[in-house]
Amino acid sequence: MHRADESARSPVGAIGRVTVPIPLGGPGEVLVAVRGGSEAYTAWSATSIDRDVRVVVIDSVSARGVIVERLPS
Repeated sequence: MHRADESARSPVGAIGRVTVPIPLGGPGEVLVAVRGGSEAYTAWSATSIDRDVRVVVIDSVSARGVIVERLPS
């Protein structure tokens, strides 16, 4: 895989929705719109985030793990 392909596949900057609440210090799950569809990622955040809240991916920690923050209102 080429480096450009990896960045094209990155979920960073994508908008998602919390499907499993994200507790403080622990993982939850988000459904993120990527590559023409939606994919589930394990997600962490600096703050707890409830189910159905819209988030933006700010970092990728693994192939299926991301750091998110609440989308500004």
